[in-house]
Amino acid sequence: MPLIRILPHPEYCPQGTELQAEPGSSICEALLEHGIAIEHACDMSCACTTCHVIVREGFRSLNDMDENEEDLLDRAWGLEPDSRLSCQAFIAQQDLVVEIPKYSINHAKENH
Repeated sequence: MPLIRILPHPEYCPQGTELQAEPGSSICEALLEHGIAIEHACDMSCACTTCHVIVREGFRSLNDMDENEEDLLDRAWGLEPDSRLSCQAFIAQQDLVVEIPKYSINHAKENH
């Protein structure tokens, strides 16, 4: 099973962690199954950007983005070339390194 290394995030995963995931599952599903409560306001239906992640390693092993995901990503906070909606990024056989951005469109804090 592929290994996903989650980089530290102050709220969801302060120390960072590593977890194993089933090929074919989404990054979002894998995070939730391992107790990392990433936001997913649309219930993983590709209708928001709250589950936005940046795939630091293994990006090319994921499924291709469809047009809907590409359009939604334009609204994501902290968009980078290797950004994906974790509910739409399906794990293959390659290990991944994933960063959860500090903020999401529903989770912006000032002076923190």
